Amino acid sequence: MYLLGYDIGSSSVKACLVEAVSGKIIASDFFPKEEMPIIAQQAGWAEQEPESWWANLKLANESVLRQAKVAKEDIKAIGISWQMHGLVLTDKHQNVLRPAIIWCDSRAVAYGEKAFENIGRERCLSHLLNSPGNFTASKLAWIKDNEPHIYEKIDKLMLPGDYIAMRLTDEISTTVEGLSEGIFWDFKENRLSDDVMNYFGFERSFIPEIRPTFGIQGKVSARAATELGLQAGTPIGYRAGDQPNNALSLNVFHPGEIAATAGTSGVVYGVLGQVNYDPLSRVNTFAHINHNPTPSISTGEGETRLGVLLCINGTGILNSWIKKNIVDKSLSYNDMNNLAAQSPIGSKGISILPFGNGAERMLGNREIGCSIHGVNFNIHRQQDMIRAAQEGIVFSFRYGMEIMHNMGMNIRVIRAGNANMFLSPIFRQTLASVSGASIELYNTDGAAGAAKGAGIGAGIYADHQEAFANLEKIAVIQPEFEYAAQYQEAYERWKTHLEYQINNTF
Repeated sequence: MYLLGYDIGSSSVKACLVEAVSGKIIASDFFPKEEMPIIAQQAGWAEQEPESWWANLKLANESVLRQAKVAKEDIKAIGISWQMHGLVLTDKHQNVLRPAIIWCDSRAVAYGEKAFENIGRERCLSHLLNSPGNFTASKLAWIKDNEPHIYEKIDKLMLPGDYIAMRLTDEISTTVEGLSEGIFWDFKENRLSDDVMNYFGFERSFIPEIRPTFGIQGKVSARAATELGLQAGTPIGYRAGDQPNNALSLNVFHPGEIAATAGTSGVVYGVLGQVNYDPLSRVNTFAHINHNPTPSISTGEGETRLGVLLCINGTGILNSWIKKNIVDKSLSYNDMNNLAAQSPIGSKGISILPFGNGAERMLGNREIGCSIHGVNFNIHRQQDMIRAAQEGIVFSFRYGMEIMHNMGMNIRVIRAGNANMFLSPIFRQTLASVSGASIELYNTDGAAGAAKGAGIGAGIYADHQEAFANLEKIAVIQPEFEYAAQYQEAYERWKTHLEYQINNTF
C-alpha cells in the first residue's frame, strides 16, 4: 500500500512515493532539472504558466512510477503541497485565463496597503490576522483594475494547489488554509471575509467550494488517470501550502512546536493555539493544517491551530557571502564550521546583523543592510568572524521568536530538516541555547509530507502520530543551560546594535 505526494514549487515539481506502513520513501524525483522559467514582463512581476506545473508533474510522476514498479491500484491516496499565495484564474470551462501570478510578484503591494488603511488596520489584523499585503486577494484586485477583459471571464479563482487538484479530479475546490493564505478568511467570524470581498468588490461565486485540508477532496478522473498512469478513483486526501506542509512533514501540529528552515533565507513557522496577531504586522498568520474551530460533536469544542510564519531574508546568504568574500577560498563549509568552533560564545565581542538581502518584514519593512560591530584588529581572526556570522543569523531567529512569544506562543521544540545551516553544530547549538528550546533534526521533505498527509486524510492512518511514527530523527540538540548567561549576553549586545540601526534607518 502506497501514498503519492506532489510538491508544486516555483523552481520545480517533485513527486514522492511512500510505503504507508513503514513510512519509507520508495521513489522520488523532480522536474525540470533546471529551474522552471518565471515570466517577468515588467520589473517586480513574476508569473508562471500553470500548464508547466502539470507538465512537470507528469514527468516527475512517470519517473517515480518507473522507479517503484508498483501496481497503480496499490496507490491508495494522493496529497498536494504548493507554492503559497499564487493566483490562478479559470473560466466556466476550466480554461486558464492568464498566467498565474506567483508568490514573489510584487505588483499588488499598493492595493494591499490601501486596503489595510481603508478597511482599517486594527480590523484587518483582528479579523484577517494580516495586512492584505501582496497576497492573492490583492493580486486579484490588480487584475480587476488592469485587466478587466480577463476579470469579466472569471468563473473561479484558485491557489496553485487547487489548480493541480482540478487537473487531477476535474472538480474545483479549495480549503480554509488556502483561503487564509490568500487573505480571504475572517478568523473572528470563521467564514469568508465580507470586509475583503466587499472592499474589493469581488463576486462570491469566484470562491470554490470549501473542502477540509484532510479528507476526500475529490478522486482522480478517468482523463487524469490515463495521463498519469494512475487508477481512476484514487482519492485526493490532503492539500496545503508549502510552509504549513513543511511543518506537517516535521510532525509540527501542536502549540509551541516550530518548523524551521535556514537556507538562503530563513523561515520560522510556529503553531499558535489561540486567535491572535502581531500589532505591528511583522509576521504572517494563516490557518494551520489542523485548524478546526468548529465544535466537534464528541467534545463540543473546536481546535484553533494557526501557523505563524516569520520569514528572514538574510540568513544562509550571509554565511555564503562570508565563504566567497572573507575566508580562504579553499575552505569548505565544514572547514568553516570547524574554525567557528575555535571561537568562544559571543565571538569575542563581534556582532553581525545579517540583513543584507533586502527589506525585512520583521523589521517593519526596513532595509537596514548587513553591518559588523566590535571588530578589534589586534585580537580578532577569521574564526571569530565566521562564528559571529552564524550567531548573527541565530539571533535574528531569536528576535523573531520573541514576536511569536508576545503573541502567546511558548516555544518548546524546534524541528528542522538536516540541511543548510542546520548542518552547522555552532548554528544549531546556539539556536537551542539562546531560545531554550530543543532542536530535532529529521530526514524528510515536502513531497513525502504531502504523501503522508494524504494517508491521514484518506483514513489510512488513524492520526498524525501514526502517520509520522517512523519519521527518521537524525539528532536532538538540547540547550546548554550552563552557558545560558554567555549566550544571553551575546544576544543582548547584538540586539542593542539592531535596535540602534532600526531607530536610525528611515
